[in-house]
Amino acid sequence: MTNVSWSSQPYPPEGASAAEGIRNQLGRPELDLLTILVRESAQNSWDARLGDTTVDYRIDLDTLGAARAPIWRDLLLRGAPTKEQLPLRSSLQNGAIRTLTVSDRGTGGLGGPTRADSAVAENHDFVSFIRNIGEPRDTDLGGGTYGFGKGIFYLMAKSGTVLIHTRCRVDDGFETRLIGCALWKSYIVGEGRSGRRYTGRHWWGDRTSDLVEPIRGDDAEDLAARLGLRPFAPDETGTSVIILDPDLDERAPLEVATYLANTILWNLWPKMLSKEGAPSPMKFSVFCEGTQVPVPDPRETRPVDLFVAAYEAMESPVGEEVHSRRPTRLLGRLGVEKRFMLPVEPDPAGKAMGLETTVHHICLMRTAELVVCYHAGPKPPAEQVSYAGVFRVDPELDSVFADAEPPTHDAWRWQSLEGPARTLVRQTFTKLKERMDILVGVNDGVRGGSAEVPLGAASRTFASLVAGAWGIGGGTDFARARRERPRVTPPPDLSEPPDTETREPTVGHFTDSMPSSFGSMPHPSHGGSDFEAPSYPPLPPARPFPKRRRLRLEYLDEPYFDVRRGHVVLIQAFRAPEPGPQRVRARLAIALPGTVGRETDPPKDAAQPELFGWEDESGALNLNTENMIEGGDHVWRLIVLPAPDTMTEIDLIVDPGDGAQ
Repeated sequence: MTNVSWSSQPYPPEGASAAEGIRNQLGRPELDLLTILVRESAQNSWDARLGDTTVDYRIDLDTLGAARAPIWRDLLLRGAPTKEQLPLRSSLQNGAIRTLTVSDRGTGGLGGPTRADSAVAENHDFVSFIRNIGEPRDTDLGGGTYGFGKGIFYLMAKSGTVLIHTRCRVDDGFETRLIGCALWKSYIVGEGRSGRRYTGRHWWGDRTSDLVEPIRGDDAEDLAARLGLRPFAPDETGTSVIILDPDLDERAPLEVATYLANTILWNLWPKMLSKEGAPSPMKFSVFCEGTQVPVPDPRETRPVDLFVAAYEAMESPVGEEVHSRRPTRLLGRLGVEKRFMLPVEPDPAGKAMGLETTVHHICLMRTAELVVCYHAGPKPPAEQVSYAGVFRVDPELDSVFADAEPPTHDAWRWQSLEGPARTLVRQTFTKLKERMDILVGVNDGVRGGSAEVPLGAASRTFASLVAGAWGIGGGTDFARARRERPRVTPPPDLSEPPDTETREPTVGHFTDSMPSSFGSMPHPSHGGSDFEAPSYPPLPPARPFPKRRRLRLEYLDEPYFDVRRGHVVLIQAFRAPEPGPQRVRARLAIALPGTVGRETDPPKDAAQPELFGWEDESGALNLNTENMIEGGDHVWRLIVLPAPDTMTEIDLIVDPGDGAQ
């Protein structure tokens, strides 16, 4: 077995970075440590991916058993610093020794030279992660920048210690590497001129040379097996980082594992989406004491599914390009989704990202499609309405927005930039605000038409409340409105007068009296037996029977929810293609799911859908029961106040507007 022990770094004469400075590289982040751990480690895994291979990202929370703990104590206490120099000894003396392991497969592992002074430039992943601090990224359009995020592993460890178990490609095949790293506080050994200062950085590994090297090859695999670390398949590469004695903030392991699973959902959902039948870019799993804790499906989890719909809108032709002015540049693409949705209490991981009961946020991301943050927009006028947006930076500006991010990559701070870069990032927020103001209808603005601003269908929970609306997961039966033909009252059956030709019947009811122009006509009862029937003047030519106007209505899209004057309303857009004045009425009822028919006899005091009004293309609102319209290409909208928790049946009826029946 290789000579395995610890080595502590003394200050060289030319100076070095103290451990405190490295631990503080993350600054004072607003996010909690577990959230930062997920974000930073997943970003490292994504940047280390191999081509189009799906990255397998996994988190394990374990407690060392009675058989395993003595092996850890024996191996990791060899030459370990004192308790005053590093808390490792205290952590290993705990009755229950916990570990939190973040691992990836389908990545390149930590390859390249193991010494920082090597001139090899093609691959320096090992020294970048193990030895150096603040090295610029070497992954084009990657998520990381200067590698400060790896400090989260040390901040999460109450022992200040992590083990790195990695497998990478080398010239003659594959190589397994195992090394320990610790980062705590600088200290002094001795006094006066005989004393010596130490940086607070420590390494555990092969001490056979002047520098602590990783344990390699078969020795590394044997030692990893003794420690119970997750093994690698024969042709598999990747990395596992084991945090010894993680800071769980006094929470139970299962609670922490559930929080981690939800944190993965909120921060990494774009990597869970498959496109065109291809596997998702990343696969995520969480285990607690060997039992898997499910990571929620973003397409099936409220309100994350709202952001998924906005992302798909961004990717589709309805997605919008966002441009800046002065200079004129393409900033990125935006997709939005708006829904009628009851307020939903976000889980603790969602709250950590700034989400509220009503979603009114834009998910910001760079080209790598890792969530930067959820930028809050204006709140909708009704709490039953939520909207989500997804904005992705144009690849040509990726480096500009990367420079605007703090070490935790959780914001775009244009104030830290200068020159054109500052202007571009600042204008991005201005443009997004303008778009969101239009979406929520600032000053009670009106949606101009069903095809202009696609707001999406209702959420799954409320899709069944609209007869005819269909959305993701919600299906209903949409009965087209019945077309009623104008009714014509038939004339009486009149006998034909002698020596006159047959005439077309005349529209209208006849009375007992004849027109005054016909003169008076004596009745036989007035007396006289020599009564002779008077001769009648010829009847004027009859007017032809008017042709019936065949009127119809065309529904435009499915009904959708929106807000008018602070009310959540149901809107059905329609068109009357036949020219001329027409009168449109609406019959509203509660539809009965699973049956044919409507609720014609509702229970006493039961809520019923109500007519809110009629809206034309300009947004003018007509509050009358009937709507007089001019047929043609005009778009009209029926606005209904739906009854809570019911399906609304809409039946539009059209009659001629000229009074003809």
